[in-house]
Parts: sequence; C-alpha cells; structure tokens
Amino acid sequence: MASVVSPDVSEPLILATDLDGTFLGGSPEQRQRLYHWLEVRRDRLILIFVTGRDLPFIRSLCADEGVPWPDYVIGDVGTTIAGGPRLEPMAELEGWIAERWGDAGERVRELLADEPGLTLQPTPFRHRVSYYYQPDLLSPTTVEKIQRAGFDCLTSADTYLDVLPRGISKGPTLKFLVGHLDLDPARVLVAGDTLNDLSLFQTGYPGVAVGNSEPRLRKALTGLDHVYQSPQPGSAGILDAIQYFFGQ
Repeated sequence: MASVVSPDVSEPLILATDLDGTFLGGSPEQRQRLYHWLEVRRDRLILIFVTGRDLPFIRSLCADEGVPWPDYVIGDVGTTIAGGPRLEPMAELEGWIAERWGDAGERVRELLADEPGLTLQPTPFRHRVSYYYQPDLLSPTTVEKIQRAGFDCLTSADTYLDVLPRGISKGPTLKFLVGHLDLDPARVLVAGDTLNDLSLFQTGYPGVAVGNSEPRLRKALTGLDHVYQSPQPGSAGILDAIQYFFGQ
C-alpha cells in the first residue's frame, strides 16, 4: 500500500467524520497517524463526529480507548447535537429536531410491531427508532408505511434501519451546525463509508468516501465532483483526503 503524505494545513480545518469504518477504520498504525496529526493541530481544527452511535458510546470511546475528543457530536444519525467537555446534548440547538420528531417513539414502535424482518435495537433513543433488519425478509411496503406516516427511513450496510424525523439525517444536521457556528463551508471535510453517510456528501462540502466504503455508497456518489473516493481505508483515507483537498 502506498504511503500517505501528512499535509500541512495553515488555515483552520473542520473535519466532520463518521466513526465506524471511517475515523475508526484502518490499521492501528493508520489510526494513530491520523489522531496524532489532528491532536498537534487542535488549535487550527474543529473535530465533529457525525455518527449513528450514541453519546455514552462516544464518551467511553474517547475516555478509554485513546480516540481524540471531538468538539461536537452529531449523533444518533443526525438526531442529537452535543458538545462541551462531557459531550452533553445542546438543547438550544436540538429544538427543531425535537419538534419534528414530536415524541413519536411509541407511535413508530406500534406502527412497525408486526413488520417482518425487523428487530428493535435495545438502546433507547430520544429522536429516532432504530432496528436491525434482514434484507431478504423486509417487506417492500415497510418503507412506504414509514414514509406515509410522516417519517424518513434510512437503511445501511444491509443491517440497520432507522426511522427519523422528516428531513433529519446526518447531512442536514451538519449544515445546521456549520451555519450556527458560522464556519467556512469550503473548509469542511466530510468523511464516510456507508449509505447512511450519503446525506453528508449531498451537503456539497468537500468529501471523502474511504477505501472500504460499501459499493452502494460508491455507486450513489458517481458524478459528484466534490467527493474524492480514496483508495486508502478508514483513517488513512481521511488523511489522504486532507492532502487531496487542502495540502500545499
């Protein structure tokens, strides 16, 4: 595998990255190379995790496993915004998400109680309902039922099915946060590897699909000139993309 050159970035950079398979992807050596590169530049960097994971998982990951602490988290597939030293939910930024969700968890669970191929995920979420699904058993009408009820449905990795507030996913929530923080969109790099990252690339920000991305994501990104499809996996793909977009 070709080596990845660590670029110098003289202007502030915002890295908005998925976790599993992306920021946490690649070999231990590749991850440490990226994490070290980021840590020595934290005065010129804003790190945002944009993930389907919840806040307890992320806090444990950073506290116990040496992963850099982010400045912000867009968690739960775009339905949580958190920040601060302990990554607490930021109610002042989540109001529009909560309003669109309307405390609909029980209604969604009742709606999908008898749908084939769905297994409810055991973790409770505030503004979404999430399932494991079996592609060969899922009824073609299940997604239609979810959408008719006023929600969005997102599937990824032939494993996960998320019921989300209409119009809410990783990309729209990231755009909201970037606007709220008055950040330069041209200095935002998004990174992902599965279909639930597609909305990140639809923001129009510079983006990288890392080398281990699922084929359906790669196909969906065809023709998007602002997206770089790196040959490098996970964390190495992110560093490769920093060089590609922002290297001197």
